[in-house]
Amino acid sequence: MIEVVQAFDRQPITSLPGDDEAALERKLTTAARLLADRTHWLEKYEKIEILNRLGDLVESRRETFGHLIAREGGKPLTDALVETDRAIDGIRNAADMLRVSAGAEIPMGMTRASAGRRAFTIHEPIGVVAAVSAFNHPLNLIVHQVAPAVAVGCPVIVKPATATPLCCFELVGLLTEAGLPEGWVQTFLPEKRGLSEALVTDPRIAFLSFIGSAKVGWSLRSKLAPGARCALEHGGVAPVIVDRKADLDRVIEPLVKGGYYHAGQVCVSVQRIYVHEALEEEFLKRFSARVSALKVGDPLLPETEVGPLIHPSEVTRVAAWTDEAVAGGARLMGGGRHSETTLMPGILVHPPRNAKVSTLEAFGPITCVYAFQHLDEALAAANSLPVAFQSSIFTEDLRTAFYAAERLDASTVLVNDHTAFRTDWMPFRGRRESGYGIGGIPYTMREMTAEKMIVFKN
Repeated sequence: MIEVVQAFDRQPITSLPGDDEAALERKLTTAARLLADRTHWLEKYEKIEILNRLGDLVESRRETFGHLIAREGGKPLTDALVETDRAIDGIRNAADMLRVSAGAEIPMGMTRASAGRRAFTIHEPIGVVAAVSAFNHPLNLIVHQVAPAVAVGCPVIVKPATATPLCCFELVGLLTEAGLPEGWVQTFLPEKRGLSEALVTDPRIAFLSFIGSAKVGWSLRSKLAPGARCALEHGGVAPVIVDRKADLDRVIEPLVKGGYYHAGQVCVSVQRIYVHEALEEEFLKRFSARVSALKVGDPLLPETEVGPLIHPSEVTRVAAWTDEAVAGGARLMGGGRHSETTLMPGILVHPPRNAKVSTLEAFGPITCVYAFQHLDEALAAANSLPVAFQSSIFTEDLRTAFYAAERLDASTVLVNDHTAFRTDWMPFRGRRESGYGIGGIPYTMREMTAEKMIVFKN
């Protein structure tokens, strides 16, 4: 049995039975059988109806999902309810995309050899999908992996994070209630190490959707069966530049939200803040005052803004990284332990450029502030790591905004906003070590299809 506990106080929620090798084989066999039986593939209108019913069912249980996210994952209730709203919209987005997703005509007759022919493409499901998810958005990440698979007609086996499986199980149950035939979406909760790899590397898997650490993701990609495709979403050490011409009245709130939302446990959470030296003193005064005012504690309380980390070992790790930076000369503003599971938000001023907090994803309630003189200096520092995901710059100068946006090494550059901004229909991906492939509901749907061309000779 796998014990599921509350992130904040480690109190038990429930126990779930784990899956063994025999269970994995049954699930793979079921998925492969459904894929092979084209006569029972769902029609587009059926999938639209199922997804729309699912959206309605999740909406009717909004409060239930919000509390479940807060309990198993530790996300403050206010933000957990926002996650639920995003998940509902994502489900409906997948249904809407079915109305506009289509192939295209391929021109013929432009040479003698192609005369008398008509050609067009269609999109087919790529095959069985293995979806490995992360803990930090236990409902919305599952939606991003499962809803596209349902929409395009791929059988999917989804493995939620062991610490936060309850939202996944609840959602899959609602899919059945919404009318999805049995077997098209199956959960997989391995009882021992190694079974997750056995799932994703099985030759019956055509597509891997992975959200998690770069070390694990790249390792799994190297072991996929020949022909299998994948999308990997890892993390970054997101940089923000506060230009000399930035308006501090428009800077503080976005950076506090982007840096401390879900206690910093977000793959594009604000971590490195490069502030022009002319603004640094005033920035630190305002920023530290707002950070120190954040309400820390039980995520089920409506006033809580910063909750726990997912496991006490993560508290120990982030605290050790902070201590290392301080020993190297950084000044700590705030910080410290709130409890065994929870850290107080902290700011590290001028940590060493080679410290862990400057080079690795902290995934905790800590941000780093560095001063710069020239914009190119800040751009070089922002681009100096092997990870590259979302970046941002704050400035009131249009020329500077374009200059930085074109030179920041990122998949997305935000201007006058924090790095953690995302809508669920926009493309979302990491560069270099930060990921592979592309996320976002419409883009994942495309990734999970195979294009086939059909040519008629007159």
